[in-house]
Amino acid sequence: MHHAKTDSEVTSSMAASSPPRAAYYVQSPSHDDADNKTTTAASSFHSSPAASPPRSRDSSSSRFSAANKSRRTTTGNAAPKEPGRAGAGGRRSPWMKEAAIEEEGLLMEDDDGGGFGNGGRGGFGGLPRRWRYGIGFVGAFFVLFFFFALILWGASHNQKPVVSINSVTFHNFVIQAGTDASLVPTELSTVNATVRLTFRNTGSFFGVHVTAQPVTLYYYQLLMASGNVKYFYQSRKSSRHVAVAVIGDKVPLYGGGSELSSTPVKGVPPVPVPLQLTVQFRSRAFVLGKLVKPKFLTNVRCNVKLDVAKLGKAVSLKKACSLF
Repeated sequence: MHHAKTDSEVTSSMAASSPPRAAYYVQSPSHDDADNKTTTAASSFHSSPAASPPRSRDSSSSRFSAANKSRRTTTGNAAPKEPGRAGAGGRRSPWMKEAAIEEEGLLMEDDDGGGFGNGGRGGFGGLPRRWRYGIGFVGAFFVLFFFFALILWGASHNQKPVVSINSVTFHNFVIQAGTDASLVPTELSTVNATVRLTFRNTGSFFGVHVTAQPVTLYYYQLLMASGNVKYFYQSRKSSRHVAVAVIGDKVPLYGGGSELSSTPVKGVPPVPVPLQLTVQFRSRAFVLGKLVKPKFLTNVRCNVKLDVAKLGKAVSLKKACSLF
C-alpha cells in the first residue's frame, strides 16, 4: 500500500539527492586590472546564492573594500604626468598651455636679471649706460690714485734726511763759586760754544719742513749748556749748513762738578772735561699736497772733550758721532 509523500518529505529528499555545492571564493584584484576585477567581484557578490553562509558574504565584502582602498592608494601614488600632456593620447589642455607660457616668461625674467624698475633690472645694472661708465671710470681713477700714493709713500721713506755734526768750538769755559737762585752756595759753570752741522735732504721729489730739539751738552747727567735750532724748509736734493750757539750761563753744579776746574794749577792746564752732545731733528714732507705726509726722526749723539788749552779752536766731530 502506497502512501502519498508530504511536502516536507519531498523537500528533504530533493536536498539529499542534490550534489554538494562547491565553496565560493573571491580573489583580490591586482593593481593593473583593478577596475575590471572589482566590477566582477561586485557582480559575483550580488549574484551569490542566498544559501551561502554568512561568513562567505562577510569575507567577500571585506575583500571588496580592500580592493577599493588599494585602487585609491595606487591612484594617489601614481607618477605625475608631464605638463602639457593629457592621458595616453598626448593632447594638451588649454590650462596646461597657459601654465607652460607663464613658466617660460618667468625663466626669461630670471635670465634678464629679474629686479625692479628699468625693464626688470635692479641695482647697478638698472642704471643708464653712461652712468655706469662714469662710475666705473671714477672707481678706477681712485684705485690708481691710491696705488700711486702708496708707491710715493714707500719711495719717500727710503730717502731719509742725513744730519752730520761737523765740529764744535768752545769759546769760554769758567768754573766759579757762587749761589743759586735760592742763595744756596754751590759751584757755577759757564760754557759758551758753537756747534756746526749739515742737514741734507736726500729726497728726489719732495722738500721737508725741519724742526729740532735743543742741542745740549751734558756732563754725565748734569746739563751744562743748550742751544736752539730755528725752523727751516729744505728743498729736494739740497743741503744746508747750520751754526748753533750752545750756551750755559752760571749753571749750578750742586757738588756734581767738584773735580771740574777751568784755571791752570801751577802752569799745568786742567784735565779735559768729557761732555756729550745730543741733537734731535724732526722732518716732515708733503707729497701730493697733504695726502702723503712722510715723517722722519733723526737723533745724533757725539762724544766731546772740552780742553781749556784749545779754546777758540774748532774740534772735528765727524768720527765722534753716531745715530741713536
